[in-house]
Amino acid sequence: MSSSQKDDGIFISQDKYVDEILKKFGFSTVKTASTLMETSKPLLKDVEAEDVDVHLYRSMIGSLMYLTASRPDIIFAICACARFQVTPKVSHLHAMKRIFRYLKGQPKLGLWYPKNSPFNLEAYTDSDYAGASLDRNPTNKGCHFLEKA
Repeated sequence: MSSSQKDDGIFISQDKYVDEILKKFGFSTVKTASTLMETSKPLLKDVEAEDVDVHLYRSMIGSLMYLTASRPDIIFAICACARFQVTPKVSHLHAMKRIFRYLKGQPKLGLWYPKNSPFNLEAYTDSDYAGASLDRNPTNKGCHFLEKA
């Protein structure tokens, strides 16, 4: 997560992370989408449709869930897709791809907190480097609290 602090406030975004996941899932050169979901095609169980790679689908969901810390605009669409993690179908993967195409067109959105706003933002992080003896990958956790002053 990156932040840009100015005299009148702070802007928090994850635009570098957006670039990383677009590359990871092969969406760096796709056509963009102006909306997150197709309103004319609701997501349904779609039992008769072809299954898709469940591991890929869950990996995409997890990557997008991390992004919601600074992108509340994508939360509803991701949660709608997350309901189908057990047996994702082609239509669900298509909806997931649309979210990535939306992100491709809107990579730099984030949260702006004006300095004189009546809100207090507190952020805490915790990293465990010593507990990762097998793979040397640290465990990171964090939380944000936003309260009206």
